Amino acid sequence: MYTKFSVGLATALAFALPVSAETLRLSHNVGDTTTWQQGAEKFGELLAAETDGAYDVRVFPNAQLAGGDQMKQAEMTGRGAIDVVLTSAINVTPLAPEMAAFSLPYLYADYAAVDRTTAGKAGDKMEEIMAGHGIHILAWGENGFREVTNSKRPIKTPADMEGLKMRVAGPMYIDVMNDLGANPQQMQWSETFPALQQGVVDGQENPIGAVIIPQRVYEVQTYITPWHYSYDPLFLGISKERWDAMDDATKAQFQTAADEAMAYQIDISRKATDEGLAFLKEQGMEVTELTPEELQAFKDATKPSFDTWSEKVGADIVQLFTDEANAAQ
Repeated sequence: MYTKFSVGLATALAFALPVSAETLRLSHNVGDTTTWQQGAEKFGELLAAETDGAYDVRVFPNAQLAGGDQMKQAEMTGRGAIDVVLTSAINVTPLAPEMAAFSLPYLYADYAAVDRTTAGKAGDKMEEIMAGHGIHILAWGENGFREVTNSKRPIKTPADMEGLKMRVAGPMYIDVMNDLGANPQQMQWSETFPALQQGVVDGQENPIGAVIIPQRVYEVQTYITPWHYSYDPLFLGISKERWDAMDDATKAQFQTAADEAMAYQIDISRKATDEGLAFLKEQGMEVTELTPEELQAFKDATKPSFDTWSEKVGADIVQLFTDEANAAQ
């Protein structure tokens, strides 16, 4: 028989017990040693703190939730099969071609130009477009300026790219490599290291701080040319259906955690990049620095891809990005 005391005690205990956390599955493209992973983990830590443990973020690297297919993650997030995604703009171009605007060859001169677009009207436009595909972009992060590495020879001129088998991430980079006379091979990142190791491909292009160093690409590549030919931002996105179902207070908690996590991820990526070339030299890589005139030759050679993808992206969007990027210089 229950007494008033036992009922009161049971009620007090019920309030004292922790509410079980809701698990969110977060998928990203690359390995667990990268700044992508660190940014994802930071988001989980901050979200748990903001919500008093109401949410538990489980991080799945190497696109595990999409069967290793990094291009499918965004589409799966848009339909709610993945809760949260951390991916890069170039990886969602099959779903949203407009996102290729960020990565048009030689669009950006420096980080100031990048930051102006992600924080300005260009970034707002891309967020609107992704919302139409069922993804709410919480915050922008950084993959970075993509640099070229290979195991065959130094790359100093476009002619040096002739015939090299180059791993690339997406359709636009296929066109860029074709402009340069290389032989592009589109490949999932999880397959790339063994392909480089076994000589299936000769080279690849990726950011130094976010990928080349943490993924130990220097172990299977001899030459690197920091040609800054394309920039690739990350974004942290959540299923729009899930986002729309949240109350304003929860949305604010998610937003705070996302903003702080991606600011942290950008910071550690840029620091790793700043220190990266010296480290790669220590690891035995040969670094080829380009003069402005040599860099211009690559810009001229990749102009056909710039024009082709500008048409796919849309003239109004390209103009928006160009205006903001140039205004930052």
